[in-house]
Amino acid sequence: MLIIGENIHIISPKVKAAFETRDSKFIQELALRQVEHGADMLDLNIGPQRKRGVEVMEWIVDAVQEVTDVPLSLDTTNAAAIEAGLKRVKRQAMINSTSADPERLETIMPLAAKYNAKIVALTMGKSGIPTTAEARIELAMEVLIPKAMELGIPMSDLYLDPLVLTVNGTQEHAPHTLNAVRFFKQLTDPPPMTVVGLSNISNSVPAENRSLINRTFLVMLMAAGLDAAIADPLDKKLNEYIRIVQQRDTSTGLGNLLVTLYDKTAAMEELEPSDVDMGDPEQVAVWKTTQILYNKVIYAHSYLRM
Repeated sequence: MLIIGENIHIISPKVKAAFETRDSKFIQELALRQVEHGADMLDLNIGPQRKRGVEVMEWIVDAVQEVTDVPLSLDTTNAAAIEAGLKRVKRQAMINSTSADPERLETIMPLAAKYNAKIVALTMGKSGIPTTAEARIELAMEVLIPKAMELGIPMSDLYLDPLVLTVNGTQEHAPHTLNAVRFFKQLTDPPPMTVVGLSNISNSVPAENRSLINRTFLVMLMAAGLDAAIADPLDKKLNEYIRIVQQRDTSTGLGNLLVTLYDKTAAMEELEPSDVDMGDPEQVAVWKTTQILYNKVIYAHSYLRM
């Protein structure tokens, strides 16, 4: 599981302030903290940056590479800024992202081919995010994969993103996202890679519940064949769930439940009450979260208390 650290993101007021003042030290410390906690790659989200994109991207790439040699993901809608960053990276980078929108596809994906970069390909077109797994698979199969093949981009460098939406108001998308990941891995031989923006599943959820929803969904996504996640490497509980599943650590009741959740999801099955020790609050919390993610119980901020 490739973890792409999400914390250098312009949506954060502190990060935005660092961009504006060119505070390299703040950015470098944040980069190092993520690497120290297991990030395999760092996402540098500078936002649209229509006027100063090239300048900002060059600055942040240089600043981060001064303190770490982990690969970088260049995250902006500004194509010129992406190319400026690709010219400065020392290791194979990732472009985040293109989509099936013809204008975006024809502008961004050739940059991946030109600079030998990995690329995130969002399964959405001009009309937005499809509502079903089938429609997302169709975009991947008919648009994104053929374009990558045309440009000579290997499937190992193409990361299909089914687009995660929040459980708060759009929880019906969660099963479709899961199924899209599962079927993306069957489209070609060798298969394309898969990636999600994990924290999107808990957008607008109270802070105390976000990690639980994120890490439970990640276990399910891993079982469906997920290769990478843009996530928070500073979330210790998220890291522990990954460890439990990867090591198949069933030495605790929670570990046994998470491995069961993984195995059942891989087999396209769901957890049952008999899989859960209802006397263990941690297991009950996971059980209630799966019911939200299965779209069987309507999400409410108080769902853990119901």
